[in-house]
Amino acid sequence: MSTTSVTVPRTLADALRVLADAPEATVLAGGTDLMVELNGGHRQASNVVVVNRIGELCSWQHDPDLGTLHLGAGITYTEIEQSPIAAWVPALAQAARTVGSPQIRHAATIGGNLGTCSPAGDGLPVLSALEAVVHLASAVGERTLPFAEFMVGPKRTARQPGELITGVTVPIFTGWQGYSKVGVRNAMVIAVASSSLVVDDRQRQVRLALGSVGPVIIRCPEAEALVAAEGDFATGRIRATVVAQFAELARRAARPIDDHRSTAEYRRHAVGVLAARQLRRAFPND
Repeated sequence: MSTTSVTVPRTLADALRVLADAPEATVLAGGTDLMVELNGGHRQASNVVVVNRIGELCSWQHDPDLGTLHLGAGITYTEIEQSPIAAWVPALAQAARTVGSPQIRHAATIGGNLGTCSPAGDGLPVLSALEAVVHLASAVGERTLPFAEFMVGPKRTARQPGELITGVTVPIFTGWQGYSKVGVRNAMVIAVASSSLVVDDRQRQVRLALGSVGPVIIRCPEAEALVAAEGDFATGRIRATVVAQFAELARRAARPIDDHRSTAEYRRHAVGVLAARQLRRAFPND
């Protein structure tokens, strides 16, 4: 009978020392993804490092001078969906409210969502649209990666053995932002397709990121460029023909597959609908 070694460090320094000695150890935060895999026999873990009691990972910092918000990896989705964090990153708060049940949101963390890095992860399209940076640390130093470089494949990241995700930093925008998803039912559902739109009204740009329609979260630069050129950011107006083009460009950017939850055709259609609805909300004036 196999046994599992479990270590519960109380400081970041202690956690990094443990991971230096056991770089292939499994890191557990909230356990909402990992425990399902372990209990279902889809994954084995002989050495587990539990990080949800590390104070440094469970804090956040708002810097009004830089216009940024830093979220420690241990921040839960319950904290994200509530004030004051929700006021600074409303799209991330919207995504948080769609994560499982209240019990799951009390345990699930932003760092765990990043560590699992499923294309269906609810927080990930928002982090992509916000152009978040991911912070990693090991016993030999720290490094920061743009989200686009951190996620390299379905449930695959650029995190190296011995490294720990310590947090994520996102810019704070005053423009409209939102997150939407489609699933097989109305609640407690894995996304069949998802979309996040963020408006940077200072730069007069939008950022569109799609989830669950490719091996990674997909940005849509052609759709973004269309709105930058055609949207009236001052009055909140955009032509209906531009909205239709925007939806089509989102559909073209998607790279969905057929699986047990949906067909590729439906996923491609869905992200076009979601993207169009979000653009109309961001530019509400006729």
